[in-house]
Amino acid sequence: MRKIAAFCTLLMTAAVLQAPAQEMKHEQGAPKSPRVTAKNDIAEISYGQPSKRGREIFGKLVPYGEVWRTGANMSTDITFNTDVLFGGVTVPKGTYSLFTIPEKEHWTVILNGQPAQKGASEYEANKSKNVATIRAKVEKLSSVQEALVIEPGKNALTFKWDNVSVSVPMKKK
Repeated sequence: MRKIAAFCTLLMTAAVLQAPAQEMKHEQGAPKSPRVTAKNDIAEISYGQPSKRGREIFGKLVPYGEVWRTGANMSTDITFNTDVLFGGVTVPKGTYSLFTIPEKEHWTVILNGQPAQKGASEYEANKSKNVATIRAKVEKLSSVQEALVIEPGKNALTFKWDNVSVSVPMKKK
C-alpha cells in the first residue's frame, strides 16, 4: 500500500511541475516575428518577418533616416548562388547581410559582407564591409501589407510592408 501511495504522490508531483511548463509554452505560442526564407534561382533570403499589428511603421516604428536591419531580430541575410548585378553593382557569389535606410521617397539598400549580425546595432562596426549601396524609389501600395515580405523575383528584390513597396533590380551577371 505504501508503494502505491508513494507512486501516486510521485505522479501528482510530476503533474504539478509539468503544468506550469505546459502553460508557458501555450502562452508564448509562435514567435511574433518568425524567421522566414524566400528563394529563387539567383538568391535565397532569410529574415525575421514582423507584422504591422495596428502600428505606424515607417517614420515611427522604423524611423526615417536610420539604419534598419530590414526585418526583426537578427540581420536579414541574402545568399547569391552566382555573381549578380544588384542595382547595377556587381556582387560576387556569397552571403551578405542586408540593411536599409528608409526615407519617405526612397530607401538606401545596403549589402554588407558580414552576415549574421545581431541587427542594426552591429552594422556601424561592420560598415567598412559594405559591398553595395543602392538608392531605390518608394512606391505606395493600394492596400496594406500586414507582414513584411521580401521577395527575390525574376528581375528584382522587392520589399513590401504596410503601404510601401521598394524594388532593387537584380539579375545574374
